[in-house]
Amino acid sequence: MAGLGELVWPLEGLVEGVLVKRYKRFLADVELASGEVVTAHCPNTGPMTGVLHPGGRVRLRHAPSPTRKLAWTWEQAEVIGAAGEPLWVGINTALPNHLVKATIAAGLLEPWLGPIEAIRAEVPYGLNRRSRIDLLLSPSAANADPRPIYLEVKNTTWTTGELALFPDTVTERGQKHLEELTALLPDARAVLVPCLSRADVSRFAPGDQADRRYGELFRQALEAGVEVLPCVYGFSATAIHWRGLAAVQHHS
Repeated sequence: MAGLGELVWPLEGLVEGVLVKRYKRFLADVELASGEVVTAHCPNTGPMTGVLHPGGRVRLRHAPSPTRKLAWTWEQAEVIGAAGEPLWVGINTALPNHLVKATIAAGLLEPWLGPIEAIRAEVPYGLNRRSRIDLLLSPSAANADPRPIYLEVKNTTWTTGELALFPDTVTERGQKHLEELTALLPDARAVLVPCLSRADVSRFAPGDQADRRYGELFRQALEAGVEVLPCVYGFSATAIHWRGLAAVQHHS
């Protein structure tokens, strides 16, 4: 995955600082270059395994608004990547759905999905339509497979070397999503897209150490015909680039 890859999400105005601490799951104190310490919204409620480093560099977005309690949002964290070099990682779990949608809209996943006519977000589905699929794709007339495509996105930052892993904690919600994706077959295509929010990975596997049941359901889903397209993204202060697909491993 040489080079920057394809630009899918421009960024502007990110401000660098040093992470003092993260607390109450949703809050992070960050020291800016001026010495001022600001409290930022942490849009990642998980354990952030491997990317939570007090004293490390982070990037914040400043977006004050009358409807928001906090003017700052934590967007990226610097870590030591698989090659031993500093690397920026995306930590905002609200971003992956937008990134994957932009990647599909740009035609970058067409070799795997075929041509797409329409993309809808947060469409009810599953048992009693009580769940919402992240993206529902309508294939165009030129697509060899006319079935609708149900696509679930999972943000991934936990790694071992070049291997990306999901989840990094027990996720009953994630387990349910795998079961619901599998249940869509064969009437629809069911696609899991791990959004690998760091550019140093080349393989993806279920995080069996964190959630053994998720790993079992992942392998069952693959066997049943659920497609897995792990998308790798590179992060900078000004843009997010799609770097291609990682290979899928059945076991971590």
